[in-house]
Amino acid sequence: MNNLKNDWKKWLYWFGFAVAVIIVYKAFDNFSDVLNAISTFLGVLTPFFLGIFIAYLLYLPCKKFEEIYKKRKLKFVKNKARSLSVLTVYLIAFLIIAIFIMVIFPIVFQSVVDLFNNIQTYIENTINNYSELPEDSIWKSQMVNEVIQYIQHLDLKQYLQLDKIIEYVGNAISAVFSIVDLVIAIIVSVYILVERKQIMDFLRRFAAAIFPKKTYNNLGKYFDDSNTIFFKFIASQFLDAVIVGILVSIALTIMGVKYAPVLGAFIGLFNMIPYFGAIIACIISAVITLITGGLSQTIWMIIVVIILQQIDANIINPKIVGKSLKISPLLVIFAVTVGGAFFGVLGMFLAVPVIAIVKILVEDYIEYRNRKTNFELNIDDSGEDALK
Repeated sequence: MNNLKNDWKKWLYWFGFAVAVIIVYKAFDNFSDVLNAISTFLGVLTPFFLGIFIAYLLYLPCKKFEEIYKKRKLKFVKNKARSLSVLTVYLIAFLIIAIFIMVIFPIVFQSVVDLFNNIQTYIENTINNYSELPEDSIWKSQMVNEVIQYIQHLDLKQYLQLDKIIEYVGNAISAVFSIVDLVIAIIVSVYILVERKQIMDFLRRFAAAIFPKKTYNNLGKYFDDSNTIFFKFIASQFLDAVIVGILVSIALTIMGVKYAPVLGAFIGLFNMIPYFGAIIACIISAVITLITGGLSQTIWMIIVVIILQQIDANIINPKIVGKSLKISPLLVIFAVTVGGAFFGVLGMFLAVPVIAIVKILVEDYIEYRNRKTNFELNIDDSGEDALK
């Protein structure tokens, strides 16, 4: 009887192994079809991923409003605190979006249109002004002359046709999202926010059922830490970008810089990328100001932007973010560089919270291994270490 049972297990094992080999072979034999199937499946799930992301961003405001409603004396308000908090947050979000579309977007869009329509004229005027400089000017280097000659033979209008760029952007957005996907995403986000307690309770019970107690506790700890880091970073960086964009736009408008709303929005957006974002935005904004307002205005623009960015870095951003992520600047630069190389702008933006989480995991592992092996490292004031 035992031999029959063992033979049955052996045959079942080899049968499963053979099926697995056939599946892998077929997958590689029809690799393009498999990729298409995966792409289609992910495309179907896109609105659900977007809904989860929207719910994630709106979670903290909903939680704050829910706490406020629960303190009200009206029984109906207390009982419906969660639903009312979700409704309130979405009304505020739609109001902000409406204000942006009706007030801010037309100003920025008109500035972009004007910049694209006159960019060739601005460049030609800048080249003429450059030609009038004395031959012994420090600006008349061979490298600058080569750049000027290259630009003179370059027809920018064929690259900067606004209608085509708008068409490309529209097609790209349509390829990723549609109105139906957006509606589904909003509905999904509403249900997630309303039923978040039931969802989290299910996930906790599911994790407790499949993981040992120690693993479950560690997963809970790292999930909470990761959630705190991601939410704090994404929400605070977005709010900080809005504040910086507004401040820069106001300052440049007072200075009389052309296309101040565009430059302010651009600098605010790129300010979300640590270190590199501010530098890239400042350089591009300086080039645009140089060809539209001259050298003197460009220098003052750079000075004002640098001052505002320093105020943001030392006062505004720490107030918004709260506790620092406690990451070395060298580690941040490394993370942003690697994230940008592999995943573009999105990788540069998400690199910091990801590396913060990796740092926590590595430090906990090192502490665990040292504690397990009774290994202790003491570092004195001179920087020398002593092993015990």
